[in-house]
Amino acid sequence: MDFAEASRLAAELREQIAYHNRKYYTEDAPEISDYEYDRLYRRLQTLEETFPALATPDSPTSKIGGVIYNTFEPVAHTVPMESLHDSFSEEELLAFDARVRETLPDVEYVLEPKIDGLSVSVEYRNGILERGSTRGDGLTGENVTENIKTIASLPKVLKDPVPYLEVRGEVYMSEETFAALCEQQELDGEKLFKNPRNAAAGSLRQKDPTVTAARGLDIFVFNVQQIEGHSFATHSESLDWLRAQGFSVSPFYFVSSSMDAVLEKIRSFGEERGTLSYPVDGAVLKVNALAARPRLGSTAKFPRWAEAFKYPPEEKETTLLDIEVNVGRTGVLTPTGVFEPVTLAGTSVSRATLHNQDFIAEKDIRIGSRVLVRKAGEIIPEVVRVVSNPAESVPYTLPETCPSCGEAAVREAGEAAVRCVNPQCPAQLLRNLIHFASRDAMDIDGVGPAVLELLLSAGHIHSAADLYHLRPEDLLLLERMGEKSAANLVASVEKSKQNDLSRLLFALGIPHIGAKAARQLALHFGSMDKLCAASAQEIAEIDGFGLIMAESTADFLRREPVQALIAALRESGVNMLCRENVRQGIFTGMTFVLTGTLPTMTRAEASALIQGEGGKVSGSVSKKTSYLLAGEDAGSKLTRAQSLGIPVLDEAQFLSMIQQTQTTEDKHE
Repeated sequence: MDFAEASRLAAELREQIAYHNRKYYTEDAPEISDYEYDRLYRRLQTLEETFPALATPDSPTSKIGGVIYNTFEPVAHTVPMESLHDSFSEEELLAFDARVRETLPDVEYVLEPKIDGLSVSVEYRNGILERGSTRGDGLTGENVTENIKTIASLPKVLKDPVPYLEVRGEVYMSEETFAALCEQQELDGEKLFKNPRNAAAGSLRQKDPTVTAARGLDIFVFNVQQIEGHSFATHSESLDWLRAQGFSVSPFYFVSSSMDAVLEKIRSFGEERGTLSYPVDGAVLKVNALAARPRLGSTAKFPRWAEAFKYPPEEKETTLLDIEVNVGRTGVLTPTGVFEPVTLAGTSVSRATLHNQDFIAEKDIRIGSRVLVRKAGEIIPEVVRVVSNPAESVPYTLPETCPSCGEAAVREAGEAAVRCVNPQCPAQLLRNLIHFASRDAMDIDGVGPAVLELLLSAGHIHSAADLYHLRPEDLLLLERMGEKSAANLVASVEKSKQNDLSRLLFALGIPHIGAKAARQLALHFGSMDKLCAASAQEIAEIDGFGLIMAESTADFLRREPVQALIAALRESGVNMLCRENVRQGIFTGMTFVLTGTLPTMTRAEASALIQGEGGKVSGSVSKKTSYLLAGEDAGSKLTRAQSLGIPVLDEAQFLSMIQQTQTTEDKHE
């Protein structure tokens, strides 16, 4: 390869690595496995070693790793949180050992499992937890103290209150916790995390610590970064001391001077990792004697006294026996491949999600295919590719009807998923009921997920309309339901009958229609009957409605199960009229855009005030925007508004405008 070709390839690799860094670190939505990423990185590293002129200062290989976010207060790491050099074979580990023994002939190593999580620093002052921070780029991280305090297994007070201690650890999410989180995300209609590592990262970086606390994070501490008032001769001694202080340290570590024993233990780790509750993607080899480490030193990025061994994803060939289609709680039809069982990462695997029709078509997956499967992130089975297809096989397509209720399944424009939109589909009934009763929809106080699950299990409800036929005596049979609670719940259901049409439209779960669009529909048509009789073209005349929203609304309301539900709700006494009068107020004819976090009110509350004064609320800044109402962490909308010369209000200025108007009106009365 000549320099020109190497230069072109290096630029391409840097672009790919930058893209995958953004997906991994910033969006918590990786598209390739760690192993594939490491291979890209290694290719770039080899090119730069072969052609030194390509090793530019901004290359990913010259950075310690990671990225710095702007969400939390920055924390400068006194001791850099370095990354480790990776080996992908036993031969590479033996080469590392040979380099170490040139300086330390009688070296002793500590071998630890490599936990696949988020690296953090935790600092203690006089034995009390003072600060927690993310690794960031290795030199500067983010202050996540309040969130890290929610990790139950992390001691908040040390048994030995040394003047100062900084430890490094790996925050992770167990496989069981990850599965429960994904189930809840599906129930709530949210995008699912792709693996436990990204779930842990996204959970630790929540602005609300109560959200982090609910995610069930855990931590293993694996290094003393700094300490005052105590000293250690070896790394293994420091791990023993950390365990005595109440830390969860590397679950099993191994000390030996023999590379044969080390390699045997690495193989043993590899066989066991599939049976563990926490994600392990490799093993870490460290020089045990702390005083010897400075003699080996570090490169610009890696310490020379440690090496990470990355387990390659174990892949096996098998036969796809069948494709089962299940309906999720959001109505999405998810195909699952059923294949002859194979053993991967220590466990038997016979099923893997096939995601959607695009995934199946791209890989040409058919019933009878010989496929290559592996465990993504050592946890989630996935089909890598098709090895061969039988001559008599045919391309597979998802069914056009819902396997749960038999109604038509549709694929919306711009979506990969095929979805059942029947609001009474048994497979998605719970999720639809939760949405129907939620605060922004029918706002039925006391009817939450737990109560709805009990009502469904007891057979008291089969659709949203059945909520309006509940009796206190029915509810008293439910677990933990007393007479007062039952009476309050029935009263709350009865009160919701008087809600405006806009709330009912949002509660029905029309695809692409949020609370704001539902209000526009109600105001424009005035009644459920007129809306149901409207064509997509008539609906598209509403300001801000595109053809996709209009067609989605018209198609949804024409469906027989939806019409049956609306009829049942009407018969139960639920209001079908728009009772809201648009007030001519201070903001009439104006359009607001909201961004950032306001000090004392939610965006929904601010939007209600704007609409109450006759104004409109838009989601994007344009030349037609009258004002931008900006709070903390305003972001790109603020930048765009400033570039267009649009006036920017803070919450105090916004409330002052409304108060002045009200004062003027009071004087005129």
